[in-house]
Amino acid sequence: MSFIKIEHLRKEYPNVTPLKDVNAEINKGDVISVIGPSGTGKSTLLRCLNRLEKPTSGKITVNGTVITDPGCNISIVRRKMGMVFQSFNLFANLSVIDNIMSAPVNLLKIPKEQARAEGMALLKRVGLAEKALNFPDELSGGQRQRVAIARAIAMKPEIILFDEPTSALDPTMVGEVLSVIRNLARDGMTMMIVTHEMKFARDVSNRVFYMDKGGIYEEGPPERIFGNPKKERTRIFIKRLRQLDLEVTENNSDLIGFETQIEKFAQDNLVPPKMVRDLQLAFEELVVQNIICRIEHDEDGYPINIGIEYSDAESSAIMTITYSGTRYDPLSEGDTLSSVMIKKLAASSVYRYEDLNILTLRFV
Repeated sequence: MSFIKIEHLRKEYPNVTPLKDVNAEINKGDVISVIGPSGTGKSTLLRCLNRLEKPTSGKITVNGTVITDPGCNISIVRRKMGMVFQSFNLFANLSVIDNIMSAPVNLLKIPKEQARAEGMALLKRVGLAEKALNFPDELSGGQRQRVAIARAIAMKPEIILFDEPTSALDPTMVGEVLSVIRNLARDGMTMMIVTHEMKFARDVSNRVFYMDKGGIYEEGPPERIFGNPKKERTRIFIKRLRQLDLEVTENNSDLIGFETQIEKFAQDNLVPPKMVRDLQLAFEELVVQNIICRIEHDEDGYPINIGIEYSDAESSAIMTITYSGTRYDPLSEGDTLSSVMIKKLAASSVYRYEDLNILTLRFV
C-alpha cells in the first residue's frame, strides 16, 4: 500500500492552472526528485500535499487519511509531514536551539529537557551543535538551511518535502545542505525534493518526476530519466541540461564567473574532472588570452558566444566558439604556446569562416 496517493489533482489560479491532472504514488522510503522547467507546478504540488494550498479538485491520501476531505484535521497530518522552504522560515527572535524545540514542545507536548536534548542531537547531526545559542541572522545561508532541516526532523515526520532547498544559497554553501539531505536518504527517510541540482537528483533519488504540461509528464529511475528518457519533452529538457551557452559581450565581462559556470555545468552532468580542466583551459587560452585580446578594440567582434555540449554516451564534449570581425583563427594566428597547449588537450579542432569566425573543439 502506498504511503501517499495522488489522484487527478488539479490546482487553478485566476490566470493560470499549474496542476491539471497529477497522479502519483509515493512509497515509504522513496526519495523522489521533482524536476522540470519553471512554472510547471513543482512547488505547487508540494504545497498541495501539505495543504498550504487548497487543491481545486482531486484526491490526496496520506497513510490512509484523505487529506482533501473537508472534515480532515490537516494540522494533525502536517505534524508527520515536514517542510523545508527556499527561504528557511526560521524565527529570527529565537536562538537556533529554540527554533528546533518550539514545535516539539508546543505541538507534540514533549518536555523541554527532552526536546532540548533531542534538538542538540539533531544539531550535531547537521554539524551545527556549536551554533545552538546563536540567532539565525548570525548564521550563513547554508547554516540556516541546515537548521531548518533539523527543525523539520525534530517533529519526527514520516516524510519531508523540500522546496528547492538550495536555490537561495551561494554556490559555495550548496554542498553542505545537499550533504545533509543525502545522509537523510541513506537513513531511509521518505522525501520529495523539488530541485534544480541535477547531479544531486541523480545521486540521491530512487525515482524522478519530470513535470510538464500540468502533470507528471514522465517518471522513472534517475538512470533512465537522465540517460534515456522516453518522451519528447523530457528529452528536450534533459538535452538542454547538457548544453551550456555563454556570451561575452564586452572586455569587462565576468570571465572568472564564466569559468565557474563551466565547472557548475560539468558537475551537474558528471563530466570527468580532467575534461572539466580541459574545457576551462580552452576557455582561458582561446577566449581570454587570444580572441578577446585580438578584438578588444573592435566592438564589431562582440559578442563572443561559447557553446558546450556534453554527451554521456560518448563521454565527449564539444566546445564551439563563434565571434564576429575579420577572419582570425587563434590556433594558427594566435599565441603559439596557447595553440600548442590546445592542440594537445583537444581530440580535434576545426576552424571555419562563414561571415563569422567559428571554432569547434572536441574533448574526450
